[in-house]
Amino acid sequence: MGLFGKSDHKEINVTELKAMIDSGEALVVDVREDDEFAQGHIPGAFNLPLSKFTPDKLPDAGGKQLVLNCLGGKRSGMALDKCSKAQSAVDTHLKGGFGAWAEAGFPVEQ
Repeated sequence: MGLFGKSDHKEINVTELKAMIDSGEALVVDVREDDEFAQGHIPGAFNLPLSKFTPDKLPDAGGKQLVLNCLGGKRSGMALDKCSKAQSAVDTHLKGGFGAWAEAGFPVEQ
């Protein structure tokens, strides 16, 4: 289930994302603000704050799947709404966001 009960967004859990990162299948785009990102993020994540977010600024994923994340899932859902309106192929975000990632004990980069 996505933002406000909508299901247009695919959600993956932290275990799925960790496996995708480990196998080189995913590139994470963190939509939190610069200061939040600097305090800790998923290793290898690209920072594109929601306040500056437009789908045309997304990095080239080089054949990997782009997965958006924020702290809890709300802002990444909002970014996916922008992707949907722009007819971008990006449609996936991390359920529970960075908070769930850190809570699971997965690596954090600063």
